[in-house]
Amino acid sequence: MEEMKIKSFTVDHDLIREGIYVSSVIGDITTYDMRTRVPNGGDYMDNLTMHSFEHMFATYIRFGENGDKIIYFGPMGCQTGFYLLTRGLTNERVLELVNITLQKIIDHEGEVFGKSRKECGNYKNLDLESAKKEARRYQKVLNGENISFKYPSENT
Repeated sequence: MEEMKIKSFTVDHDLIREGIYVSSVIGDITTYDMRTRVPNGGDYMDNLTMHSFEHMFATYIRFGENGDKIIYFGPMGCQTGFYLLTRGLTNERVLELVNITLQKIIDHEGEVFGKSRKECGNYKNLDLESAKKEARRYQKVLNGENISFKYPSENT
């Protein structure tokens, strides 16, 4: 049997830096690799940060502008970022929406969305300041980079 590899396993993770990349396009659905940490760099998101950021980002982006074009948002198991799946949006529009969403998290007052026993299977593991810190960190990355949406290769 031919070796089975999903597309993300074919990317040299030693070359990936913090940023946003198009991971795959299938029909009108684009998967974005929102890399908030350098892979294999030793600085990984703890579960509290990853979980809190996911609750805040997923809620704001799904209920924001173009929310009907958001298919999925969730964490990478390697604790270095998140996947965002969209339908029919340009890369530039996605970057705008990501930046808008990050700012909404930073400006949020009150509880983390879904912070109750009824709404979450680990509701005690949510912290707004952790989500805000991650949002500020990633906002700095996106605003400081020339975003190409392409994974780096050994030739670049």
